[in-house]
Amino acid sequence: MIQLYNVYKAYQSSHPVLIDISMVIREGAFVFITGPSGAGKSTLLKILFRWEKFDRGQVLVNRMNIGKIPEDRLYLLRRKIGVVFQDYKLLPNKTIFENVAFALEIMGADRKAIRYQTWEALKNVGLTHKKDAYPLQLSGGEQQRTAIARALVNRPKILLADEPTGNLDPDIASEILSLFEAANKAGTTIVLATHSQDLLRQSDHPIVTLNQGRILETQFTG
Repeated sequence: MIQLYNVYKAYQSSHPVLIDISMVIREGAFVFITGPSGAGKSTLLKILFRWEKFDRGQVLVNRMNIGKIPEDRLYLLRRKIGVVFQDYKLLPNKTIFENVAFALEIMGADRKAIRYQTWEALKNVGLTHKKDAYPLQLSGGEQQRTAIARALVNRPKILLADEPTGNLDPDIASEILSLFEAANKAGTTIVLATHSQDLLRQSDHPIVTLNQGRILETQFTG
């Protein structure tokens, strides 16, 4: 599902961000990427979605060599990947329903499919009663649940989450983790970057630890 071989990434006038990163994430897996701030977690996720290019190595996602995908074909990669951010990135002038539906609209889905899949996505995160609210009318946890619904509405094969509980208290963070667990049980491959040790202790999934751009260790628990 996801394969990285000796991936190296550096920004101009800076030390390398990723150094010889190699890993294989099988289809249907749930993997945590952890490490201190600046370890390279966010950059790694951005590379998988091709927000960032890498300098050397090879990355395969859904059997696609993403280093060789031209810009006008990136949609072939991204339409099968959902992304959840720490800062939600919801559109403030759209309702919760409209925010989630927008992910389908830009893919050209028909109106009937948009209505059905958006409702189902909101139902899965427990937010159908908030469908007409706007983002700023929701709590932080509700905003993040909306972001998760948006990421899952097109039924992606892969879900990338970058510090999705970083702004949330521990109880809400546990609820958010449960949503990712449910998505994983339904077949979605999850790659979740976090520095939260509390979150890691709640799960028995593999943990890849980065430090200064290198894989420090890979821990298999459970």
